[in-house]
Amino acid sequence: MSRVFASVSPFLAAALLVPVMAGGALAQVRDPAYAAARSAGQVGEMPTGYLGIVGASSPELKRIVDDINIKRKAVYAERAQAQHATVEEYAFTTGCKLVMQTQPGEKYQTPDGSWQVRGAGAPVRDSRCPA
Repeated sequence: MSRVFASVSPFLAAALLVPVMAGGALAQVRDPAYAAARSAGQVGEMPTGYLGIVGASSPELKRIVDDINIKRKAVYAERAQAQHATVEEYAFTTGCKLVMQTQPGEKYQTPDGSWQVRGAGAPVRDSRCPA
C-alpha cells in the first residue's frame, strides 16, 4: 500500500480528506452493541480506514464489524471514483482521519500493527498521513 499512497499528490491527498465526514455518510450511528464494543476496547480504528477487532471475537462482534466495514468500503468506492483515486488510497486517507478522530480511551491500531489506547495526546499515525 505504501507505493499506492506514495503516488498520490499532496493536493489529491488533501482533496480526499475533505469529503470524508462532510456528507455524514461515514458517520456511524452507533447502535448500542457497537457503542459498547467500542467503549470496552473490543474494536478500534485501523490505519486502513476500516474497523478492527481487538483481541477475542464473537460471532456478534464480527457481524457488527463486518457490517460497518462493508458500508465503509461502499462509500470509499463511490468517493474514490469521484476523486479519481483508488479505493485503497481513499480508505487509507480516511483511516488517517478516523484515527485522529478517536477519543481518549478508545483503541486504534498504530502503523506497526499494535493496538493502543488513545490518550490525551495525538495518536501515533502513519508518516504518510496528510498533516
